Amino acid sequence: MPADRHDLFTYLDRLEIPHSTVDHPPVFTVAEGEGIKAEMPGGHTKNLFLMDKKGTIILISALGETRIRINRLHHALGCGRLSFGKEDLLYELLGVRPGSVSAFALMNDTGKRVRFVLDKALTDHDPVNFHPLSNDATTAVSCDDLIRFAEATGHPVEIFDFNTLLDDASAAQ
Repeated sequence: MPADRHDLFTYLDRLEIPHSTVDHPPVFTVAEGEGIKAEMPGGHTKNLFLMDKKGTIILISALGETRIRINRLHHALGCGRLSFGKEDLLYELLGVRPGSVSAFALMNDTGKRVRFVLDKALTDHDPVNFHPLSNDATTAVSCDDLIRFAEATGHPVEIFDFNTLLDDASAAQ
């Protein structure tokens, strides 16, 4: 069985990572979470579960406003062309369903198959906010503690500046 919210909080406590959580109705998109942002300071996230045809699996945790050019990302990350991962693989590796994808789900990837990429823009925010393995709550931790959490699960953190993928026309928008 994948870890649940209680398991996550127990793990954060064991790592001595302070955290606070706000319960709310389930949200499935960044736009649906707009009201939550007003209640919780810090960087609010979007999370993408991607894979290439060779089996490279990548979890991206980005600031909600960051524009991610998936069609250019594979060159920068040194992998094949990326597409969204299948729901069954998402559940198999990270133990969550679409709408609940979160950096906290790395604790379920005990086989260390998922590569974790963190948006540089998110590192400018403190705290950072993620779903605690379900989309009916949002949990805040410091960015440094998020990185410590990921590393404790055996996932090195790759910090990437997604703005480097924007062309001049996109950057002006």
